[in-house]
Amino acid sequence: MRSFLAKTIVFDKTMINITLPDGSVKQYPEGVTALEVARGLSEGLARNVLAAKVDEEVWDATRPIDKDCHLTLLTWQDEDGRAAFWHSTAHLAAEAIEQLYPGAKFGIGPHIDTGFYYDIDFGDNEISSDDFAKIEERVMKLAAEKQPFVRKDVSKAEAIKYFTEKGDEYKLDLINDLADGTITFYTNGTFTDLCRGPHIPDTSFIKAFKLTSIAGAYWRGDENRKMLTRIYGVSFPKQKDLKEYLEFLEEAKKRDHRKIGKEMELFTFSPKVGAGLPIWLPNGTAMREQLEKFLKKVQRKAGYVQVMCPHIGNVELYKTSGHYDKYGKDSFQPINTPVEGEQFFLKPMNCPHHCEVYRSKPRSYKDLPLRIAEFGTVYRYEQSGELHGLTRVRGFTQDDAHIFCTADQLKAEFESVIDIILLIFRTLNFKEYSAQISLRDKVDHSKYIGSDENWEKAEKAIIEAAAEKGLNTYVEYGEAAFYGPKLDFMVRDALGRKWQLGTVQVDYNLPERFGLEYVGADNQKHRPIMIHRAPFGSMERFVAVLTENTAGRFPLWLTPVQFTVLPISEKYLDYAKKVKELLEDQELRGNIDDRSEKTGRKIRDAEMKHIPYMLVVGEKEAAEGTVSVRKHGEGDLGSMKLEDFAKRVTEEVKEYK
Repeated sequence: MRSFLAKTIVFDKTMINITLPDGSVKQYPEGVTALEVARGLSEGLARNVLAAKVDEEVWDATRPIDKDCHLTLLTWQDEDGRAAFWHSTAHLAAEAIEQLYPGAKFGIGPHIDTGFYYDIDFGDNEISSDDFAKIEERVMKLAAEKQPFVRKDVSKAEAIKYFTEKGDEYKLDLINDLADGTITFYTNGTFTDLCRGPHIPDTSFIKAFKLTSIAGAYWRGDENRKMLTRIYGVSFPKQKDLKEYLEFLEEAKKRDHRKIGKEMELFTFSPKVGAGLPIWLPNGTAMREQLEKFLKKVQRKAGYVQVMCPHIGNVELYKTSGHYDKYGKDSFQPINTPVEGEQFFLKPMNCPHHCEVYRSKPRSYKDLPLRIAEFGTVYRYEQSGELHGLTRVRGFTQDDAHIFCTADQLKAEFESVIDIILLIFRTLNFKEYSAQISLRDKVDHSKYIGSDENWEKAEKAIIEAAAEKGLNTYVEYGEAAFYGPKLDFMVRDALGRKWQLGTVQVDYNLPERFGLEYVGADNQKHRPIMIHRAPFGSMERFVAVLTENTAGRFPLWLTPVQFTVLPISEKYLDYAKKVKELLEDQELRGNIDDRSEKTGRKIRDAEMKHIPYMLVVGEKEAAEGTVSVRKHGEGDLGSMKLEDFAKRVTEEVKEYK
């Protein structure tokens, strides 16, 4: 009888249609979970399901589904699956810390690209990396308990009551920004957190855990608020994955652009100049000049014109462009002049100046496309806790260009920009990359400017251009800028890390704001379309990524110091100078190490500085007009006539360029 009733209840339940990734549609009782769907397909699959994508939203695999939907089961192999795994680990780590440090208060604990962090107020307790081992031990003990992550909808009043009683002012601060009816708690074991989710089914999936670093972070990024302790960690479903990751971290340390930049004397920072404002040293400047020379040559062939604009502009310029509203409060503050009421602004973007270049004279359709390029330095006030070497700075130079064109020219211009970006990737040996096509939200068009017709044309042009260039693309709806769709290039470096480098964006907004016009073939005035593009992104970030990708072994044409001459004693210094002068006549870059050090020491120092060629000269070399050649990473190449060496190296440079 009980079996009959159970079957009857299931039979009477409202059925929903679930569409699986292969396009098949299956019916399930309303309230079925993604985990139950997985079990119906394969027990092996179910054991690996971490979360699920219900339509476009990531859910807990254990959350009841009450509507027709498209369902994708997420495992460790999926980015969203790993995100849920690491976010769940943050909650597990918080439970362990709360048990070990009673009274600890918790800020936010999101997943990041590799693991998670949690901002914590430890109160009177002091914590350092020496405490990591006991936290890790407690985390793994709790993970073995197979604690489920339980989701609960709560009212705003309930949420405020809970965290008021707990005495956690950080959660109360977050709750103030939330609307009633949108608040959820998650509980695992003894820990309850304010959280949107999603989470993995239970803690038993976490088989390996490691705290990786500790830092300070102002609450909500506000330097006027309390400094919390930020703990970084990572976890894996297998112990061997953690072992491989720790090996990866060691290799990453060796490739850190801050370490290599110091060894190669590329750049430096000075507290007197200011945090986040890099100073390019002679070697780094030589490298930047080569990159700029390379791109300027490419741009000349593609019909770009070069301009130079001031580093500041009147505040009214940025109010017109909208950048003052976007960057004003959180950026460098306006500069007051002796004239009352007159204010200037450090430029956060180059585009407003380029709009004024366009406006400098009347334009005809015959002038279009107009391609304006500039290596322009911009300034944005990043919080001190966010600064990191060259990858996150307050002053940086963009290889910026803005193309003003007609709607009919848009696709061809987009393809031309893609060609430039791909040429850079090929030249600098970035082999693995993809492109994100960012389009409007499918339903809500209210936050975008411009007509539906223009948007549809622009989106179609981007999609077709990317397809015709054979790009590996993926589409993200709702990720377009409010002024137009865009294409962002994501590069994977030698360690598999993902970086955003080149970007191309369509803009209907600034031409409208600045009243840009051209006279068409019909003798009527029309609004041009604007394309923003930056193949390198910024010189600082690009050099950082390139340094870590190559471990400082740059292509010879780009290496700041291509050779060093090592006289074995002072009496061969004149011949060393002759060698240097001859090679410099071939437009090669080098120096002489005339220190009174042993030759072996000089070679080791040159290797440390990643100098490709070391030329040892002594009595035999001076008499025969030769050099004894060593190559970085390869060792002794033997004796060569000076002219033969010069020819070899100049050909190697030309091979890349």
